Amino acid sequence: MARRTRSTSHGLTRRSFLKSTAATVLAAPAVLHFTRAYAETPTLKLGYVSPKTGPLAGFAEADDYVLDGIRKAFAGGLQNNGKTWNVEISVRDSQSNPNRAAEVASQLILEEEVDILLGAATPDTTNPVADQAEVNGTPCITTDCPWQPYFFGRGGDPAKGFESTYHFFWGLEDVIANFTALWNNPGVAKNVGGLFPNDADGNAWGDPELGFPKPLAAGGFTLTDPGRYQPLSDDFTAQITDFKSAGAEIVTGVMIPPDFGTFWAQAAQQGFKPKIVTIGKALLFPSAIEALGERGNGLSTEIWWSPNHPFVSSLDGTTAKALADGYVSATGKPWTQPIGFRHALFEVVADVVKRSADMEDPQAIIAAIAGTSLPTIVGTVDWSTGPVKNVSKTPLVGGQWQKKGDKFELVITTNTQAPEIPVGGELVLLS
Repeated sequence: MARRTRSTSHGLTRRSFLKSTAATVLAAPAVLHFTRAYAETPTLKLGYVSPKTGPLAGFAEADDYVLDGIRKAFAGGLQNNGKTWNVEISVRDSQSNPNRAAEVASQLILEEEVDILLGAATPDTTNPVADQAEVNGTPCITTDCPWQPYFFGRGGDPAKGFESTYHFFWGLEDVIANFTALWNNPGVAKNVGGLFPNDADGNAWGDPELGFPKPLAAGGFTLTDPGRYQPLSDDFTAQITDFKSAGAEIVTGVMIPPDFGTFWAQAAQQGFKPKIVTIGKALLFPSAIEALGERGNGLSTEIWWSPNHPFVSSLDGTTAKALADGYVSATGKPWTQPIGFRHALFEVVADVVKRSADMEDPQAIIAAIAGTSLPTIVGTVDWSTGPVKNVSKTPLVGGQWQKKGDKFELVITTNTQAPEIPVGGELVLLS
């Protein structure tokens, strides 16, 4: 890959600009202070894309809080090879739209000339952001998307991987293992109804080879998959009818909150009463559960991060509990799972800057990313461990929303994939 260099408005690279201004300093001592200040305190430009608005906005609900803390942590700059680098973070809203995500990522690369591009929250954001970075040779780190939709959704080849784009999160094998651990109950028939939308997540989760069908069959579960539905559908009658006919006592899938709200209301209206409902994405956030009222009690989901996770920040030693409590105290809102991963994204950046051989060279930054082995507030990020090039896995557990008094709490009820994370209770059947 050709080495990407940052250009000034006059078509020079940043490095050649510094050399030319240094020459000017020798000829014009009057500008010595300005030029030396520029040379001695360079600026690292970070671009960050997430869905601040639209149906995926819950993923970015805590962004402002996390970014405020990160800006304070970076206020004194980051050290690289004995030099302090100021840090600027440019934030863009993907609007929960892949096309918009690609557009703003391109702007950050070509107009803002960011040194490192960051992205988070489902393949609708991570994939177009990473694709723009890959095309332009820009170092890129993303999170908050199972690795299969990220890697294979971008046409990734395990034998080759990608050049400049790296991702950390868990995989479908982990969510499947956690979900089936939640479902192994002697009082529940192993008949599962699947709700998989026609989007990157749904196509990956429902894929016959990479997704749920094969491991569910191997585990003795019978999956009823009515086919892909269009996101923001207003009628799930066909799916409910199929599930009732199949005797489904478990419902699973990966849905945006509006779709699950529609399905769950129509299930009640049509007398469909499964014993376990475990849905990815839609049931991650307290706001989504509260919107369902009493019918939110007992729903279950994957848990990527919580105040009970036994990890600390590499930036300042903050515990998972302290980070979550800080958000609750500052906003008056319940903690959300993405908080930890947003924080960890910038932990990785700080570590990469510290280790990069040359912050002026994108290839050196990419090499530093690839060489990461860092304990973070979400677990260790280490791209040498696979499962494929450019992917590092983080631990995953599963749990259930249980009403405690007048509030819902997300209780960890299975930790088979990550025993270092403590269980907080047992799963209670819906009916």
